[in-house]
Amino acid sequence: METGQELVEHIDMVNKVASEYIKGNDPSAIAKSLGITRNRVVGLLDEWRYAAANNEAIRARAREALAGADKHYNHLISKAYEVIEDAENQGSLNSKTTAIKLILDIESKRLDMLQKAGLLENKEIAEELLEMERRQEILTKIIKEVSGKCNSCKPEVARRLTEINPHQAVTFNES
Repeated sequence: METGQELVEHIDMVNKVASEYIKGNDPSAIAKSLGITRNRVVGLLDEWRYAAANNEAIRARAREALAGADKHYNHLISKAYEVIEDAENQGSLNSKTTAIKLILDIESKRLDMLQKAGLLENKEIAEELLEMERRQEILTKIIKEVSGKCNSCKPEVARRLTEINPHQAVTFNES
């Protein structure tokens, strides 16, 4: 049986481990920084997750945080589309390509966040990934069509599109 002081110290250690974990540190790094074993870190994280999962106030805050993050991702994607529009108006193919890649990265990060939070079922993930691939194909087609009219732009566009999907050959349709 733990004494009051031991319980306070234990809870303090759980909070320290959880704090480091939330900052993005993995169990090995946390163990090293706190001077405890990795197994103890994993155990304390499991304890923290269990307590958090069974605490309605924490779950409500987590839902709010996820909703806020999702709203933030939507805002970032909206801004990236504005960059695409501005780049299109100014004829800046490099900016447009960069913004398209940014949108794909943001959507990927959002899906990862939602999946880690356990909010997406496998079917939903598959559907969302298919939709992302469909959007990527559409955006790639637009870039090819627009830059296909500029012989000096084609090599750079092809190189950058290859960065997005290294397994897909980039060709331009001559029109």
